[in-house]
Formats: sequence, C-alpha cells, structure tokens
Amino acid sequence: MVLHPFDPLTPGEISKASRIVRPHFGDRNPNFRVITLLEPHKKEMIPYLEKEHRKQTPEKLPTRNARVEVVVKGHNGQNELFELVLDLDAEKVVSKKHQRGKHSYIDADYMKLVEQACLANEQVQTEIQTLDLPAGSTVVVEPWAYATDGMNDMTSRISMCWFYLRLLENPDANYYAYPLDICAEVSEVLEVIKVYRLPTKPDQRINSETKKFDRDRIHSTAASEYHPDLRPSPRTTTKPYQVIQPEGPSFRIHGNFVEWEKWSFRVGFNYREGMTLHDVLYDGRSVFYRLALAEMFVPYGDPRAPYPRKAAFDLGNDGAGINANNLQLGCDCLGTIKYFDAYHNTPAGEPLKMPNVVCCHEQDDGILWKHTNFRTQNPVVTRSRILVLQMIITVSNYEYIFAFHFSQDASINFEVRATGILSTVPADLSVKDKVPYGTVVAPGVLAPYHQHLFSLRIDPAIDGHANSLVIEESKAMPINDPSVHNPFGIGYMAESQTIEEEGGFDLDINKNRTFKIVNENKINPITGTPVGFKLMPHYSQMLLAHPNSYHAKRSEFAAHAVWVTRYQDGEHFPSGKYTMQSAGGDGIASVIARRRESGVIQSVRDQDIVVWHTFGSTHNPRIEDWPVMPSEKLMVGLKPVNFFSGNPSLDVAVSTQAKNKSVLHTEDHGEDVGSCCNSKL
Repeated sequence: MVLHPFDPLTPGEISKASRIVRPHFGDRNPNFRVITLLEPHKKEMIPYLEKEHRKQTPEKLPTRNARVEVVVKGHNGQNELFELVLDLDAEKVVSKKHQRGKHSYIDADYMKLVEQACLANEQVQTEIQTLDLPAGSTVVVEPWAYATDGMNDMTSRISMCWFYLRLLENPDANYYAYPLDICAEVSEVLEVIKVYRLPTKPDQRINSETKKFDRDRIHSTAASEYHPDLRPSPRTTTKPYQVIQPEGPSFRIHGNFVEWEKWSFRVGFNYREGMTLHDVLYDGRSVFYRLALAEMFVPYGDPRAPYPRKAAFDLGNDGAGINANNLQLGCDCLGTIKYFDAYHNTPAGEPLKMPNVVCCHEQDDGILWKHTNFRTQNPVVTRSRILVLQMIITVSNYEYIFAFHFSQDASINFEVRATGILSTVPADLSVKDKVPYGTVVAPGVLAPYHQHLFSLRIDPAIDGHANSLVIEESKAMPINDPSVHNPFGIGYMAESQTIEEEGGFDLDINKNRTFKIVNENKINPITGTPVGFKLMPHYSQMLLAHPNSYHAKRSEFAAHAVWVTRYQDGEHFPSGKYTMQSAGGDGIASVIARRRESGVIQSVRDQDIVVWHTFGSTHNPRIEDWPVMPSEKLMVGLKPVNFFSGNPSLDVAVSTQAKNKSVLHTEDHGEDVGSCCNSKL
C-alpha cells in the first residue's frame, strides 16, 4: 500500500532511520528515544491535498522525513541529548543538533531503574527500617519527573521518589491508601543524592525526624480498595446492555483514511500527542488541516517543599502516545470497533508495536433534531449518530480518556474524561484539623488540590488556509438613546472584532464572548457573513500559580483560554519541545514576544493561523473520588457558523421503530404507550 504523507512511520522506516543515525555517533551506543514522522512542510502539502481532493494524482510526493532523538553518554559520564532530522528517501541526516541542558521524555523502563536504585540504597533501607512496618507489607516507590522549583541545577535530570505501603500481597492493592513520609531524590546516573522525611502537618517542613508507621491508619479494604478481587461482591442490579449493528458500521476505512457520513479525515499517531487528525473535510469542503491535543499540565497546590516538584507535563514529560492503553473489546469501546495500531521504537532503534491504541466506533447520541406540529400532532424525530475516535492513556496514578466526536450536523467535539486514583501524601491530621490545600480521604491520607490544564491545538482550513479569528460579544442595546431604537429596553446586539495580531485572550461568560474562525474571502450567500466555525469552549479556571512561579513560566499557555498564532512548521507544543525540567521561556507567549521583538509582521488576519484553547479542571478532591475517581468529563466543541445554507443534518433519515427495534418493558401493565415515532412518514 502506498504511504500517504500524513501516515506515521512504518516499522521498516523506523529500522531504516536508526540505521542511518547510528554511524553518526561512532562507538558511542545511541539510546533511541524518538523515531517519529516529521510532518511535511505545509507549503508542500497544500497543493498535494488540493489535487487529492480533486481526485487527481499528485505529481510528486513530499519528502519523507523523520525526527529522531538520541541520548548518548558524554565524556563526563552525563547523558547528552541530540535531535536529528533525516531524509528517509535520500537516506541521509539533514541536521543534527546537541540540545544542551535539555531532556527527552521519561519512560516506564527508566522509572523502574530509578525505583530499583532507590530501594537498593543503604540510607533508604535504613529509613525504611525505622518505620517498623507491619509484617508482610511491601514498600512501593513511585518515581516522578522533578518539576523545576529553582532549588537544583536542571541540566542534569533528577527524579523524585515518593514512598507508599502495600499492606496486602495482591499486586493490585491500592498502595496510595498508605503514603509514607520518606522521600528520596535520584540523579540521572541512578544515584540517590538525598533522603529525608516529608512534612505531615501544615506547619511542618522537610525534616530528618524518624517516626514509626502509625498502625492506627490501617483501615478496611472496602474503604480503600477498588480492584474487584479485593472488594465485596459488586451490585447485581445492572442487566446486560449490548450494542448491536446487524448490518455493520457506517464508516469506511482504508489504511488511516476514514470516511463516515459526509466526513473524511486521516488518523495519525505519534509518541507525544498520541492520536492526531489530518485533512478534515465535510462533504468535500475543507474544515481543519490538523487537530490534536498539544499539551497537558498538572500542577499540585500543596505549597510545602518538596511538593511544588509535583507538576507534570503529561505529554511533554511522559508522552500520550507512549502511555496509550491497549484498548479491549467490550470494555473501553462498545459496538462494532475498528482498532488502529501504532509503532514506537525500542532504545536500540527497532520498531515496537503498540496494538489497539485508537478505537473507532459509532454511538447513539440522543436526539439530533425534532419537531411536533402542534396542529396535527405529527412528530418528526431524528436521532443523532456520532463517530467516536478514542484513546486512553495511563500516567502513573491517573487515566485520561481522549475522544473526538464527529456529528452529523457537521460539528466536532473533543471530550476529555479524567479518572484513576488520586495522588496522595502522608498527613498527621485529625478530623478537626483543616488543611486549606487538600482533602483527607482516609486515615493519614491527604489528597492535595491540583489542576488539569489542557491545550487543544486547532489548525483550521475553513474553505481554505487563509482564515481569521473573530471575537463576538452580545451586548444590551442602549435605552433612551435617540440614535438607537430600543424603547422597551429589551434589545441586544452582537458586536464583532477581528483579531489582527498574535496573542492570548480570555473568556467572558457575561458577554457571551465567542471565538469564531472565519474565511473572510468566502461569504455566505444567505447571511452575507463570512463562513466559519466557532469554538465552543470548556469554561475553566486558568493557572492559579503566581505569574512569577516556575509553574507559570513553564506553562505559559495556561495564562489565557484562547491563543492565536501565525502558522509555523514545527510549532506544535505550547510549552516548548522539551518540557522535562524546563525553566520556562520556551512557551507560546515567549515565542510571540520574540517574534514581535524581531520585527516580524505578526498579522493573523486572513492568514494561515493556529488557534489554541486552554481548558481543564481545578480538582479539589472529594471523598467520592476515593479510592478510584468516577470520570470527570470536559467537552470542547467546534461548530459551523454560517458555513452552510441551512441545517446540514436535515437530510439525516428520521428515526423509526422499524429500524431501531426498541422493546417495550414487559412489566409495564399500564395503558398503551402509543404508536412508533414518525408513524405518519
């Protein structure tokens, strides 16, 4: 099968890339961190896609490039990170750069080595012995990437080791129910450099006081276990619910190309963003060039050292693609499922298959539209069907479910669900004690407040690649103004402002502030306004950390809900390419500022633009989030606004009992519930 320029690297290409790179490091053994597709320059892809849309054969394929990250040992024994760009067609290295002071993502294999090194350390074992732990219990170490706090040199990677206790022999026991007050720091060369005791009260600080484990903290498994093997029998009241599609699904898939209803697009996947969507069309009209989650920042609000080091970039530090789940039939997705596999690479540079990382399936989504003629009492009901593309990632204690929903009314929704287990810290507190930055969820267990802040990158192509961002606000019309006719004081109007330069903007629910991406060169023949799509934001609190904090310096995107920038190849990450222990200054605000200082024209009106939406959750844990958190749902929408000449879902077939085959509840002995819907049609 001929590869499309947006298709991820094949196993053969991954092997070829490592073969090309290896000679460039001589006898130094390269650790291949990343071998991934470097997407073609947009200026090459636009004419290619235009011909493809017209069913014409493109004259030339864009060059097939790969981006590679390699770590090698330096002369001083420290790790050195190199970034290379390869021309796979010509089988040569195009560029090679030593990323001094930068770090690649952190992976599960390295974390296991950190855990082993920590537990093998004599000082750590001495501290564990002082705890006098219950017989048969197991100490569990959970390494985290060290979030910059200004206390250490970040040019060398440091891991924080948080200690927990698993009381039961079952490996699935919830060790977060028993956080210990030991903490250790481990260097990049797997040496324990510090061991100390954590504060367990609001007025405490890091200390060296030895204390025994408080056995009064031990509580019933029913209160803190989630795994069915460790819990009482589950409820039996829920009867089977099966999704059956007797004629099969409505989507068609060829390789990574998906067609459903009037939608078409290509599915991509990479180690960092995970699922990406490319060349999104509706009924043959271009809508978006690329859609992807660009970053996620999770800062914790416990102000006591060393807890400010708990601030994770779950994409930049860990990688959504690397941590993607192998999705399972009947569990993560229901119905008739198409799975997409992906390939990462081993440290040796060989392909590593990641099966079932994206599932594609259809869902019923309630009523799409309905009207009953009150004179005739004849209803017309059309149910909504959506196409779902979903991936799930596990990053230590949390799970995140990411899904794009394609609707028949030409809207797209991006859904995030957060679940998993709260990250906990030890606490010597009574029920009467109040902590302003956390919730006690079990005896001696504090779940600190924290935020989940996401950045959705929207690369629009609304009927073409010259687009503008418009801010629309609804305002009351003045009263008693002779220039305005509003004698009853009930009139309101919408005012619009087209953004001229790159920058960040905030939401304002009191003004119904709306952000529209429009094509000013394409005017709707009925409304007389530019065609467009509008952002349906998820209203969220922005970053709570102080603007001078490292949290804020490192996550510049979290300062505003909406950003617009001029498109530049390679600008995919709003906190910079390398977030691991970054000090800041590489994010979206800094990039905009540097361009302004250089005198580059910053116009984003009628240009190739990118819109970024910051949204998330300020999660102040509840006891109901324990021991495992019910999923919290966040939704962002992209909805056509004056893009069509009417309701684009008007031609969706109405719902009928003949097709849907719903069943009347047999225990209902009441009156007849009526005939099937749309019976007059």
